[in-house]
Amino acid sequence: MKVLVYGVGGVGGFIGCFLEKTNYEITYVSRGERYNFIKNEGLILNSEIENLKFKKLNIINELNKGEHYDIIILTVKLYDFDNVLKEIKQKVVGDYIILPFQNGIYAEEKIKNFFGIEKTFGAVAQISAHVDKNQTIQHVGKLATFFVGKYDGGSNDFLESFCQNVQKCNLSIIYKNNIKEKIWEKFIFLSAYSGMTTLTEKTIGQIFEKKSLKSKFLSAMNEAFLLSKKFNVKFKRDPLAFWIEKINSMPYEMTSSMYLDFKSKKKLELEWLSGSILNLGKSMNLESRVSNEIVSGIKAK
Repeated sequence: MKVLVYGVGGVGGFIGCFLEKTNYEITYVSRGERYNFIKNEGLILNSEIENLKFKKLNIINELNKGEHYDIIILTVKLYDFDNVLKEIKQKVVGDYIILPFQNGIYAEEKIKNFFGIEKTFGAVAQISAHVDKNQTIQHVGKLATFFVGKYDGGSNDFLESFCQNVQKCNLSIIYKNNIKEKIWEKFIFLSAYSGMTTLTEKTIGQIFEKKSLKSKFLSAMNEAFLLSKKFNVKFKRDPLAFWIEKINSMPYEMTSSMYLDFKSKKKLELEWLSGSILNLGKSMNLESRVSNEIVSGIKAK
């Protein structure tokens, strides 16, 4: 099996490290400083699950036309997503499954418009991981669970077999028949988490120990939850209660990749997170007061 990992930051690098333990043929796409480091030094992961290091990897800085992959794992930022999707459609041949581990609710809808619902798969990453100044992947905490599945529900034998195989190598990719629910469940948390940590420049622990900030965080999650109802998303459990319980066990020092990008003066995914809630909410006559405060506050920094 040939697997392409497009984007080798915290999430892509973490997944790639464990895929290197399989017998699959793995190819990576990265650019700039990250490409140069991986080409020379390989992938380095620090994790409570397992510390890993792999050298002599097959890494390229752009796709070759006419190449085929069975599975394409996309972990690029949302502001690069459209261009990467066009590149894949133009250069990769044959049948393939795209697993878009982007934040938010945008990527799967874009793939559906490009390839049709039958070829659209959803993907959710529940992990806090980033690349530090030494180009090492730092995994914060023990949570590292990934969910995939057909966007319109149901089974897929090929992808389910892939999930079962990688689980044997300590990589927790789980097939779900209800992936759309998982996508929105994460979005409800992540939009608030990314927005509030960046707006306040505080960790999740610091936010939840202050009553006013905790209240604002919960209100931000509720705005996303109310939006999900407009999209007819059905949850088997209350997503707000689920995340409150999860947050209580998260590392005090945990913060979002968007806040790390903000500190490094990089582009932000604000438009696709709190910005999505604000813009979609306006179009559906939903009040999104906290999301508006997050967007305007971060833009004003």
